[in-house]
Amino acid sequence: MAEYGKSPVRNNVVKRTPPLTVFGITFGESSYIDFAPNTKLKVPQNDLLVFFRQMSVMLKSGVPLSQGLELLAENMTNKPFGACIFDISKKLGGGEELSSCLNSYPRIFAPITVGLIEAGEAGGILSEVLERLALLLEAQSKIKGQITGALIYPIAVLVLAVTISLALLIFIVPTFDEMFKGMGAELPALTGFMLSLSKFVTSPLFAIGAPISLFTLSYFFKTSYSTPQGREFFDNLILKVPLFGDLILKSEIASMSDTLSTLINSGIPLVEALQRCINASNNEVIKIALRRSISLVTQGQELSSSLITAKVIPRLLVSMIKIGEETGALSFMLENLSTFYKREVEEAVTVLTKAMEPTVIFVVAAIVGTIVISLYLPMFDLINQMG
Repeated sequence: MAEYGKSPVRNNVVKRTPPLTVFGITFGESSYIDFAPNTKLKVPQNDLLVFFRQMSVMLKSGVPLSQGLELLAENMTNKPFGACIFDISKKLGGGEELSSCLNSYPRIFAPITVGLIEAGEAGGILSEVLERLALLLEAQSKIKGQITGALIYPIAVLVLAVTISLALLIFIVPTFDEMFKGMGAELPALTGFMLSLSKFVTSPLFAIGAPISLFTLSYFFKTSYSTPQGREFFDNLILKVPLFGDLILKSEIASMSDTLSTLINSGIPLVEALQRCINASNNEVIKIALRRSISLVTQGQELSSSLITAKVIPRLLVSMIKIGEETGALSFMLENLSTFYKREVEEAVTVLTKAMEPTVIFVVAAIVGTIVISLYLPMFDLINQMG
């Protein structure tokens, strides 16, 4: 069992002047004691990473955990999170288990986190489990950052292209329309289409219909995605997107391998570990494959045999797991698989970034260039007629 220790936890009510907050701007130095513990609080992954790393160091240094958490609460830059940590330290000082205290904040500490800490408490290896948790969060944060970095560039450029195109259609094209009417010349088909598009964009129908259409599509997507069938459909569709689908699948497999390895190394049974991997996954297709594997494993099949029926699971993963089961080194094999797929994600991000840069530039140039050329075509015809 972990040694939490008893410490004279200070009362959360301290005589001080709280900072003044006006329109979300805080004047004065804030402290964790200015906030009440919030069970619905969401905490960035980087703050959790720091939290678990520092807890692991404190336990290894022999500092009583309740006292260490109080020190952490005082020094956290995220003051609302600090208030929650202080509340946990008080509960620990009162004799509660750490896993039970963390379970009071389900939006901060995921079920997989609580499960690992429960296993660490039972096995007397809490400091090692906390270090593994920090490494797991660090790996997941890195993968998430890589995918975000790969997606944000094309999305930002696409938004810029749409903004420029709308600006040209709303402010520039109508001035050319008046000029072409004064010329009385016959307009090319491309110019006529662009003028008609400009009239549509500047019409009240577009101004009212576009926001309504966007809201309707957003509501339809949100409603559909809230159902199991909708999540499965859209997540399966995402995995089939060229380049991006393969990247997301590899990131999910890397995260799953890393999580499963950490759980097994912590002494959690395989079926329970698979169940917690389901909670940690972000893709419904992967979750369905894991649920089927749990059903088959409970019937006596090996993990590799239960995963081979899922089309979404790479054959390499199944083969390596089978070798790990035959040699009795499943967790070691999962660690190697996690390292391999993390490297694959990094290479895929590099290739995707290099491929997207010229593609996005070409698309933007084609959109803007088409509008500009369509406006100057009648002038070229008029110059040829005058010549």
